[in-house]
Amino acid sequence: MTDLTLVCLVGATGTGKTAASLALAGALGGAVVNFDSRQVYAGLAVVTAQPTAGERAVCPHALYGYLPVDTPVKAGSFAAEILATAREYSAQGLQPILVGGTGLYLKSLVDGLAPIPDIDPAVREAVVRECRELGSQALHARLREVDPDYAAKIHPNDPQRVCRALEVFAATGRTLTWWHERTRRPEGLRVLKIGLRADLAALTPRLERRIGLMLAAGALEEVRLAYESCPDRSAPGFSGIGCPELLSVLLDGADPEAARREWLRSTRAYAKRQLTWFQKDADIVWRDPDDLDGIVAAARAFLEVRV
Repeated sequence: MTDLTLVCLVGATGTGKTAASLALAGALGGAVVNFDSRQVYAGLAVVTAQPTAGERAVCPHALYGYLPVDTPVKAGSFAAEILATAREYSAQGLQPILVGGTGLYLKSLVDGLAPIPDIDPAVREAVVRECRELGSQALHARLREVDPDYAAKIHPNDPQRVCRALEVFAATGRTLTWWHERTRRPEGLRVLKIGLRADLAALTPRLERRIGLMLAAGALEEVRLAYESCPDRSAPGFSGIGCPELLSVLLDGADPEAARREWLRSTRAYAKRQLTWFQKDADIVWRDPDDLDGIVAAARAFLEVRV
């Protein structure tokens, strides 16, 4: 008998995960738990496409907009937090519905956590300082030398993950790949993964419209206020797509239209990486984003099977 059953909704950015999650929550008596690494940050609700106040009022939501911009997200600790939150909802008689597009964090949650020891803050600060001075691409090149397998999985422009890999190596003498091979799988989990099917060509105009809606909703002003509270453009919360582009307008005088085009280019590239990641997961049950009835039916069929 399993002690925790999870329904996970995955998909690329802009595929309609919020609408599908609300449909699932309404049909299953559920609560939504975020596992997206960008939507955890406070003060960046618009630019990270967090559920609106009206959407959150439909059912309980957790782990959205609760971290300060200067706080990094670690896959292991975030996965543990997600699991703890899901268990709390389950104990209340609510079906946990996990929603997000960060495949690495879902993998950490479902497949288990590597037993990486706590890293000395001084080591972490030294790596972050070096990243600020040299840039994440230079550190990614170094990571390719010490841990080519993990370096191949992350983007050179992802300073948070690059720094994490190098700080673990500096502190433990072991690579993240070595640690991940010693992962402890959580016990008592039963998981359904529903993926929202998307074609990148068809998704691109939707992403362009969404960026326009974000700008109309005050994304530029939101980032300006967030930067005032944390005047460090290399802060973890500002690494999410949209923030660097808007900060270039605010701090460097970049042309807003050029920044908008770059935002779309980066978003499209990110969506492509997400699609590639999720398409490799044979456990995902794929449904069309607009087929809410089909999405709900897949979840109900899974929940009706008792193990």
